[in-house]
Amino acid sequence: MLRFNLLLCFLFLLPGKHLFAQNQTGKRYKIDRYNSIYLPLGEISFADKLVQFKVGNPPPIKKYRDSTQCLHEPNYRNYQTPNFISLGCGGTLTVAFTDNGFMNLPGDDLYIFEVGPSREAAKIEISQNGTEWMYAGKIAGGKSSIELSDAGIDNETVFYFLRITDLKELCRSISAGADIDAIGAINSVIKLTINADVLFDVAKYNLKETAKESLDSLAKIIKKVDKATILIEGHTDSDGDEISNLTLSKNRSISVKERLLKIFNNYEGYDFEVKAFGESTPRFPNDSDENKQLNRRVEITVLPPKDYYENLINK
Repeated sequence: MLRFNLLLCFLFLLPGKHLFAQNQTGKRYKIDRYNSIYLPLGEISFADKLVQFKVGNPPPIKKYRDSTQCLHEPNYRNYQTPNFISLGCGGTLTVAFTDNGFMNLPGDDLYIFEVGPSREAAKIEISQNGTEWMYAGKIAGGKSSIELSDAGIDNETVFYFLRITDLKELCRSISAGADIDAIGAINSVIKLTINADVLFDVAKYNLKETAKESLDSLAKIIKKVDKATILIEGHTDSDGDEISNLTLSKNRSISVKERLLKIFNNYEGYDFEVKAFGESTPRFPNDSDENKQLNRRVEITVLPPKDYYENLINK
């Protein structure tokens, strides 16, 4: 399963000073002559890996079939310049987000940069693992944004795959099918999972000396974003009693937060939230030592900043 998880069972160190991303990670992208769309995490928010392209029938002419043109930031200029991919009538395009994921959070969650003189309808599906798919909505009639709540998607799962299927609305064009320039996650997140055994001794919440080095390396990833909410969640296995496990997971989350605050020198661009789950949300059944080790973890999710959502409410 492709996902942006770091199970730090071994350690690699990144040399040099820890530098923050340049200010204003969030960016606006033009969607037509007069309008733009804002992505809070900016450049990293786009699909960046092609998984599969099945051209439809009839297909577009050859110059509009370069499937890599749908990756990364949008660069559409005009209809004559083939810097987008046409799916063909009924064609499908599957992409992956490798340095981020996306979630159902307040406001629109995805934006499909469908371009060209005609805006063809297409079905959007999403997946956590690339094999099990969920209907997420459709783009049609110039509507290119997707709000996952409209399709009943939960607000806890991080998704890493997206599939677009042309709905055969316009099949007689030289660029038959939906024309895709880029696929952006408005509610983009970075999800990091660390094995608790790397950070702590058994039943302890004080960080090991080696754990500090691990978190220093992890901070490099977080610093790709200059403004964010950083959610730290602690989890244990089922050994011990429930209340003790809840307390342990909370104290471990606080220890991680305090270390990150020190690394970031109390940088004001990050808001921290801590949640403790104890043994209540295992990833696997607690029926073996191996599974218990995987359930003992700290999860860090880098989310869009709070003021982005405050602005949505004000609008």
